[in-house]
Amino acid sequence: MAKQYLAKEVTAAMLESLAQRTSRLKEQNITPKLVIVRCGEDPSDLAYERGARKRASLAGVETQVIILPETADKQTLISTLEALNQDKSVHGVLLFRPLPAHLKKEQEEICNTLLPEKDVDCMTDLSYAGVFTGKKLGFAPCTAQAVLEILDHYGIDLTGKRVAVIGRSLVIGKPVSVMLISRHATVTVCHTKTKDIASITREADIIVSAAGAANSLTADHVRPGQTVIDVSVNFTEDGMCGDSVFADVEPIVDAITPVPGGVGGVTSAVLISHVVEAAER
Repeated sequence: MAKQYLAKEVTAAMLESLAQRTSRLKEQNITPKLVIVRCGEDPSDLAYERGARKRASLAGVETQVIILPETADKQTLISTLEALNQDKSVHGVLLFRPLPAHLKKEQEEICNTLLPEKDVDCMTDLSYAGVFTGKKLGFAPCTAQAVLEILDHYGIDLTGKRVAVIGRSLVIGKPVSVMLISRHATVTVCHTKTKDIASITREADIIVSAAGAANSLTADHVRPGQTVIDVSVNFTEDGMCGDSVFADVEPIVDAITPVPGGVGGVTSAVLISHVVEAAER
């Protein structure tokens, strides 16, 4: 039976540390503040918002929510972000994406309005540049950072480890691959055009699955001794699940993150950690 890497264990340790850091900031009359900008009432946005605000409260971080109508136009969003850029009391800004359909073509322009030093979930080009160059220009995507937080919490030294990343999106696959390489791992990126993915994943020490495809990681993809970080959140007739066929994969590998209860639960704690770091910077 594999050891399950659980969000509640990782976030408890993170929040304890963050509360101490926030206390030190408040001694300097600095209260870390996160502003969440939301268009409309999307249920998934609302769920993430509740989790983020709860963790912020536990860490001593102030939060504010700006709710715009789902019909908001480009200039309204740009003006909102420009005002937050100028507000020195605000250290981090989270804009829920994707934006409403009528803003799809303008999302990149809108996102890049935000100053990278307040971009706590990597929505600007300069934040991505920071990830790929190793410079502190912004912050890494929270979910990608959550993968490393889990591995760190459970004492996984990445030096020399072979890691197979399944997925090449800008949200997870590409940034987490670069972040793993920066920790001296040897990374192979698999995607929809990769032939015989199972032969690659079986050779890895760690599998990071971010394919976004339920039941795509099977017993054929794994072997004993491995760690599986299942990043994806998929919804099927049976409810929420990751990429792995958990009942088949879990008995084989040494460690695995469940879905729910794994990477997703750490992501909002990472968001709050980025706000605290932004205030410290």
